[in-house]
Amino acid sequence: MRLRRWLILSALLASLVALFAALDLVRQEGDRRLADWREPQLGAVALDRNGALLRVFPVDAGRWRMDVALADVDPRFLTMLLAWEDRRFERHSGIDWLAIGRAAWQSVRHGRIVSGGSTLTMQVARMVRRLPTGSMTAKLEQAVVALALERRFTKDEIAVLYLRLAPYGGSVEGIRAASLAWFGKEPRRLTAGEAALLVALPQAPERIRPDLYPDRAERARNRVLARMAELGVLSQAEADRASREPIPHQRRAMPMMAAHLTDRLRRENPGRMLYRLTIDAGLQARLEDYARRESAGLPGAAGLALMVGDYRTGEVLAQVGSADMFDRARQGYVDLTRARRSPGSTLKPLIYGLAFERGVAHPESLVDDRPASFAGYRPQNFDHGYEGVMTVRRALQLSRNLPAVELLRAVGPVRLVQRMRRAGATPELGSNSLPGLAIGLGGLGISLEDLLRLYGGLANGGLAMPLSYEEGPRQGGHRMLSQTAAWYVTSVLAGAPTTASGPPGSLAYKTGTSYGYRDAWSLGYDGRHVAGVWVGRPDGVPVPGLVGQDAALPLLKGVFSRLGGAERLPGPPPGILAAGNARLPAHMRKVGTVAGRFQPADAPQIVYPPVGARVELAPGALGAQLSLKVRGGRPPFTWYIGGRPALSGIFGREAAYRPASAGFADISVIDSDGVAASTTVFVDQPGETQADAQAGRGVVEADGGPMQVRDGGHH
Repeated sequence: MRLRRWLILSALLASLVALFAALDLVRQEGDRRLADWREPQLGAVALDRNGALLRVFPVDAGRWRMDVALADVDPRFLTMLLAWEDRRFERHSGIDWLAIGRAAWQSVRHGRIVSGGSTLTMQVARMVRRLPTGSMTAKLEQAVVALALERRFTKDEIAVLYLRLAPYGGSVEGIRAASLAWFGKEPRRLTAGEAALLVALPQAPERIRPDLYPDRAERARNRVLARMAELGVLSQAEADRASREPIPHQRRAMPMMAAHLTDRLRRENPGRMLYRLTIDAGLQARLEDYARRESAGLPGAAGLALMVGDYRTGEVLAQVGSADMFDRARQGYVDLTRARRSPGSTLKPLIYGLAFERGVAHPESLVDDRPASFAGYRPQNFDHGYEGVMTVRRALQLSRNLPAVELLRAVGPVRLVQRMRRAGATPELGSNSLPGLAIGLGGLGISLEDLLRLYGGLANGGLAMPLSYEEGPRQGGHRMLSQTAAWYVTSVLAGAPTTASGPPGSLAYKTGTSYGYRDAWSLGYDGRHVAGVWVGRPDGVPVPGLVGQDAALPLLKGVFSRLGGAERLPGPPPGILAAGNARLPAHMRKVGTVAGRFQPADAPQIVYPPVGARVELAPGALGAQLSLKVRGGRPPFTWYIGGRPALSGIFGREAAYRPASAGFADISVIDSDGVAASTTVFVDQPGETQADAQAGRGVVEADGGPMQVRDGGHH
């Protein structure tokens, strides 16, 4: 008897040892199979300013698989999923022995497989290891890996793995991609019918795909709904209503808004998984639809590009690089917001702004629109006609070329380019090292993106904010124009008939057409937004009749209507001169050649320094002065340096000032009758320091830096 007991105990002990050894072997095998574990590859996403989805990028082999958390999914879907797939998910350790026993008994009883015994964890093991279904060997491996997964991850983490990896037909994997592909929405607010279909699909994703087999998909969904009603997850009435919901008959395209912008950000930062943009998804969608519709009516292979920004912050709210990225006939893959093209007349507002800032002109000054030669350069107006004498305001509103060139000559092409660069623009001058007068009429290359910067600066009181496409810290702006000059330009572009003191209107805009009808532009701004439109062929081939006024301006107005209508522009800043021509200072009443025709015979002339001279002062000489000499005119004289009064009440015809640093200097003199003369020179001071330059009295600001001037008086 004792021997028998000893043998039984020995057998039991040996069985336990064998069992523990087997369990340890299973544990080791499971851990070995997860030794090279890596998180599943997920597609990067781009979100808008409010967290809405703009774009999804596929993972390898073009599969759509996205990150998701339990909180991102409708709780009812999660309840239905566990009730259908794994009711004891929270209690088992990876294998549900009761479910396996039930499945085995049903198979013996019915002679076929009636239900499966796989747990949610075992299904995750199959997805992770890419195991086949229906094989006993694969089932055993699923079980081994499932036990290892349960040791390594929490239940919530395993559920999230299922939500990321479950197959939903074709290249769609995971609940988030499936909800977007089949229903066009995020999975956080699924209907009961939608949730039931997404519970059923992973069981046989290809056999019951809704786009291929809608009847099978409907039957599978309804089986889930019926089971949910039996279990009390849904009421019978809810299940009946859900069974009447339509089945999707085609798969939707994955979100791909702001395609050119997101492509560029992806190239620049390929390792990132999340891009948070300043784009407004609702506005972006409206403008993309608008661009596609309007592009269809453009002649030939012409395309278009659109941009909208908030000029107070520099945030880009919408960017449409082309109407259709996949339209090869129109080269839709080219981001036309960044292509450098001839701007036509769109730089004229900045030219006029510089003239206003520097005291060269006022909106009510008179300027001449007549044929003229500028050192051999003979520009013509677009209509080949001439209007004669008109106000500067009217010249800009009619976009006359001759007045614009006249003012550009007065302020200098170099200064225009410098101000553009100060605003963050990168104009392309071609082979010319120094810009000429032709740049004022489109003789350079610039992008829609850069023009949006410039017009945003005009709208923002002359302060150009750096454009930003992504959420994050903002840089400060750069002053492109004085606040007063920018408001004068706004008043003109808004169509105001005079320089009044009230708000000028709701929309300030300018159009442009490049030489040969290659580019049509329209830029504009209201009380909050700045927007731009470009129309043309990406390859630069002319499009006969393509004019900014006709092709681009209607599109710009359509953009503002989709912004909710233009907001009223702000009123003027302090310090504007709201006066008609007769009440302007005498030197501002007439500009350029028109002023010369009305000047008296003894009008003042600056005889030293001559126009364009390069004057080198003694190196390191603290008291080195630049001589100023005027001939003609009636004293007393007032000398201006950099557009600001420096010496006043001067009865003598000679004066002097001491520049603080090297650089260009604009010098003007006005006599007692208000007749003016001006010159621009370059001052070279090789040895003088900034500290030396500011050692004396009476420092005034000029473009070349602070300048020391002599006290006024008789000399």
